[in-house]
Amino acid sequence: MTSAAPLATDLPLPDDGLRLDQQLCFALYSASLAMTKLYRPLLDTLGLTYPQYLVMLVLWEHGSVSVGELGERLNLDSGTLTPLLKRLEGQGRIARERSASDERRVDVSLTDDGRALREQARAIPPRILEGAGCTVAELGSLTRRLQALRQTLQDR
Repeated sequence: MTSAAPLATDLPLPDDGLRLDQQLCFALYSASLAMTKLYRPLLDTLGLTYPQYLVMLVLWEHGSVSVGELGERLNLDSGTLTPLLKRLEGQGRIARERSASDERRVDVSLTDDGRALREQARAIPPRILEGAGCTVAELGSLTRRLQALRQTLQDR
């Protein structure tokens, strides 16, 4: 009679850094998914997807930016950004216009509807803070640490 091979659960767990719960990348990935899930119902009331919300945040902050500046700010390439901007333009929230001084440059600005949407969006950050279960200071600290990590990774 031959003995059965040990089950995977019977084997000792490796402690060599290859466990899922030891992976920073998975912690960031799964936290990002959970955060997007938290945003989804809030953004649905505004008729925005999460990437569209990010575009609107930049425009609410700066008023008007070029497509290139927007892509740089959001770390999105033009292949991803262009369809997103077309949808926002179709919704009447933004306007795209070629720059008078440089025809290669396309400027993106808010419409009146896009500016008005900002007031409705003001309710989102407090709801996210509540959903994240942390204080403003804790969330600020975490955000700064993640920004520093992103910069370190981009600088490599």
